[in-house]
Amino acid sequence: MAEVSVTWLKEQIYVGTDSTKHSVVLSSHGQEGGVGMKPSELLLISLAACTAVDIVNIFSKMRTPLDTLEIRVTGEQDAEPPWKYSKIQLSYRIKGEGITEQAAIKAIELSEEKYCSVSASLRGHVDIDYDFEILSEGDE
Repeated sequence: MAEVSVTWLKEQIYVGTDSTKHSVVLSSHGQEGGVGMKPSELLLISLAACTAVDIVNIFSKMRTPLDTLEIRVTGEQDAEPPWKYSKIQLSYRIKGEGITEQAAIKAIELSEEKYCSVSASLRGHVDIDYDFEILSEGDE
């Protein structure tokens, strides 16, 4: 069982701590001088991080080492409270010797459909889609 905590520090500043005692600073939306992440955007980061871990592991098992993995995430939120995400788009940038389009699709779809707990938790509630780009040697 996962257990995390969030502690209010002052004004609209909070610290979230995970089960391994790692922390992240959070601030509320629109907080002037806010010093932390917006909680709703932390959800997008969690999704990207979850799939990143999976993809690195999948390519490692394929014996296809990665040089670069970058995931950009955009999320469309409803205009009215509670501002639920209605659509999330993940854009993968992948680079590594021998990485094919088929291998990229396989790794992304295995993460999305089988391994990523964040994706599985959102599935059925949010439309999640992806695209990807395989970078060449000179690309950054």
